[in-house]
Amino acid sequence: MAVRSILHYPDPRLRIPGKRVAALTPEHRQLIDDMAETMYSAPGVGLAATQVGEPWQIFVVDCALEGEPSDLRVFINPEILASEGRIVFDEGCLSFPGAREDVERAEKVRVRAQARDGQSFELDAEGLLAVAIQHEYDHLQGILMIDRLGPLKKRLLHRMMLRRTESSSVASG
Repeated sequence: MAVRSILHYPDPRLRIPGKRVAALTPEHRQLIDDMAETMYSAPGVGLAATQVGEPWQIFVVDCALEGEPSDLRVFINPEILASEGRIVFDEGCLSFPGAREDVERAEKVRVRAQARDGQSFELDAEGLLAVAIQHEYDHLQGILMIDRLGPLKKRLLHRMMLRRTESSSVASG
């Protein structure tokens, strides 16, 4: 396993939708393991393959609370089948370091995907797990947290991320 670099907004690769995984390979399983290690070291509760520059419909989430055992879940070729209710959740994103924004999402979702072993499953989720699934699913469609904000918050977050990018390139240059 290896910790991979996470792409940061405004990297254009974050806008490229992931491709379906036709057949699960050892390379995909290695990617999943690397994504889990990367997510835990960040630390975050979810990570999509597109956030590490890999063009696949794969994401991982672990919504276990501090001190609880790991609850790592792998979603390959996910589809959101149903959603209900509305919730506003204070979200962060590993591709938007330091940013937190209120984002409106469905309160509950039903998702179908394949697990790490390739077996299909369906899952009903609510609360943080439902939010994390929707957030990571968006990444696989090329949709980012900033796209879910109103015009003013979108402009402010965009500027904040540009300043962060500029200051980090000045520091490394």
